[in-house]
Amino acid sequence: MKKIYLLALAAFALSFTVNAQILEDDFEFYALGDMGLQNPAVWSTWSGVPDDGSNITVVDDEAASGVQSGYVGPDSVQDVMLLLGNETAGDYTLAFNMYVSGGSTGYFNIQGETEAGGAGAGGAGVFNSSNLYFNQAAGAPGQFLDETTGETGTYPEDAWFPVSIYFDVDALTYVITMDGTVVNAVAVPFQADATLGGIDFFSIDANNNYWIDDVLFVNGTLVANDDFSADKFSVYPNPVQDVLNVRSTTSVDAIAIYDVLGKLVLETTPDAISPSVDMSALTSGAYLVKVTIGGASKTVKVIK
Repeated sequence: MKKIYLLALAAFALSFTVNAQILEDDFEFYALGDMGLQNPAVWSTWSGVPDDGSNITVVDDEAASGVQSGYVGPDSVQDVMLLLGNETAGDYTLAFNMYVSGGSTGYFNIQGETEAGGAGAGGAGVFNSSNLYFNQAAGAPGQFLDETTGETGTYPEDAWFPVSIYFDVDALTYVITMDGTVVNAVAVPFQADATLGGIDFFSIDANNNYWIDDVLFVNGTLVANDDFSADKFSVYPNPVQDVLNVRSTTSVDAIAIYDVLGKLVLETTPDAISPSVDMSALTSGAYLVKVTIGGASKTVKVIK
């Protein structure tokens, strides 16, 4: 059964950005199967050839939001590069939702400068962290390990949970937060170079089994640790025919509706608890509904 946790982010990476976001990707607008060349500026491989068969797999068996996510399976077949643009200055936060099945392992590492590869996409870089494990060697279920420092965190098995990494590229450090708890007691220095290149999601062993969803990369820090979760509001009905209702416990400041190309098609400022918005004039299709409450904004996908 698909599990819904946190919230849907906006659509196709780089096609729609809000709130100083550099990248957001919820996997909803990809074809199922190997990512291949569907978005090579963001999803590539260690070889630098996005369609070499080792890219992330788009699946619909688990999802933190919507119906699709990215999957990294067993046996060292996949070596996925999430490209973050080879940043050399400033501070950034990368956040994503993750699901590790019970008893399974997972792995990623932080990359420095990535190389040019096939189709213009980045390939293998250098390690700016050591190994970052979930249930290392199947010997620590529910434990996350930053091998760089030996520090650990916890995560729930068989459930979606949030991961965030704050990067201070000026200071050349990172701090990982796992399921809402900071793992690193002090900021961890980059190991190799002065560039934030990306993340390497690797199928570390035969027991590897994890999903990724709702990837968000922003300048600076996320507002309130991105603690504006789906339980703060919900939208219904979905699919919608005419009127979309927003159920909330506090006043909704604004609602903005975008088409899948990122064009604003409807906007309202209800300043009310549990408002409604009339979508009857919009054509059938998929829309991104951005809800703003107390200065924080989140986006969900709605079908009409």
